[in-house]
Amino acid sequence: MSTSRIDPPPTPVPQEHSPTPVTSSTSPTSLTSPASRAPRGSRTPLNLLALSHACVDVYQGAVAALVPYFIAEHHYTYAAASGIVLAASLLSSVAQPLFGALTDKWAMPWLLPVSTLLGGLGVALSGVGGIGGSYALTLAVIALSGVGVAAYHPESARVARLASRGSHTAMGWFSLGGNLGFATAPLLVSAVVATGGLRASPLLVVPALAGAALCVAAVRSLRNPAGSDGGTAAPGPVGEDDWRAFLKMSGAVICRSVVFMGLSAFVALYARERVGSGHTGELVGTAALFTLYLGGAFGTVVGGRLATRFGRVAVVRRSYLLTVPAVAGVVCVPGPLLYLFIALTSAGLYVPFSLHVTLGQDYLPHRVGTASGVTLGLTVSVGGLASPLIGAFADATSLQLALAPLIALPAVGWLLMRGLHEPAQPGTPPSPPHHSVSSL
Repeated sequence: MSTSRIDPPPTPVPQEHSPTPVTSSTSPTSLTSPASRAPRGSRTPLNLLALSHACVDVYQGAVAALVPYFIAEHHYTYAAASGIVLAASLLSSVAQPLFGALTDKWAMPWLLPVSTLLGGLGVALSGVGGIGGSYALTLAVIALSGVGVAAYHPESARVARLASRGSHTAMGWFSLGGNLGFATAPLLVSAVVATGGLRASPLLVVPALAGAALCVAAVRSLRNPAGSDGGTAAPGPVGEDDWRAFLKMSGAVICRSVVFMGLSAFVALYARERVGSGHTGELVGTAALFTLYLGGAFGTVVGGRLATRFGRVAVVRRSYLLTVPAVAGVVCVPGPLLYLFIALTSAGLYVPFSLHVTLGQDYLPHRVGTASGVTLGLTVSVGGLASPLIGAFADATSLQLALAPLIALPAVGWLLMRGLHEPAQPGTPPSPPHHSVSSL
């Protein structure tokens, strides 16, 4: 594949509804108004990138979906199984800001197909114990997958931003592709592993092969993009970096991450305990995890629409507040009604997801790459670190008791967000802190 450079925009434009990181570079390119649609000639590469995003994010959701099968076939404890989730999330989260810093300086379109293949290969080998059948090798190949996923996202966001030419709608479709890939992962894992066991896991490499081909096609189609003239220059950063607000918001993101990662690792097992058992229990667990992930597609769209009307900070606050009773329902309510509370929890966790990223970019307008890397990377790793602790507590007591502390974390996130203001965006002055009803 050719490694010819694809020039990104000269400065990042904080995207009000885009849940993907936006990186900067010094190469000149013009952008249309963020509210406009992507030019017709750019839709093909953007559609290809959205599909490749779905193929890559399958592997983010696949790791948690494999946990029940690791426990059933390899007889791992809860703590050992959650360590596998940690291996994927920790390296992916820590490495993503590093790859983001690299793509801030250099365009690396060749990284897209390579990282896609790495992400798929690690998961595909995990079911057979990293070829050698040992827990250590399983952790190693899962970690390899995490690095591949981390390498993909900053560069794909840069290329997608170029293809979208600043369109919120176009970037929303790119992000939706990733959310759908995440949501369909439990169905894919169930279809492959439930029929052939973990020995069939090498079949899970198929989405990576498709995704790599889509990446190659997308980059090639962007070499001579249509409608490249006639844009307007992107506005520069607005205001000064507000590290205090950024760090408080990052603390709220950590609370959200612990809840989401904890439920990702154990909700399938918990649904088996509360709803079904035996062969039916496998389907019950898959359905629970699918419901949790499906909120990504719903929340990404709804969060942006709500933020347009009420403001991002107000929407994030209210989402956290409403998530508290939803998580309580997941922990306490037995039977099929559990799925309703999983869906409500999913929506509450995902509505603010894209808003966290754009808020971070606007709180640090001169360090957009750093803000995106921390918001999408380092803060997420804390959620992965908490998963083994939840697993160890579950081994010592019960899974229900281990999940109970998650109820309080959205309330902590709400408290952290309560004193924050809406940051300035290009063309608008910063909003002062206020204490009206929207402060909820």
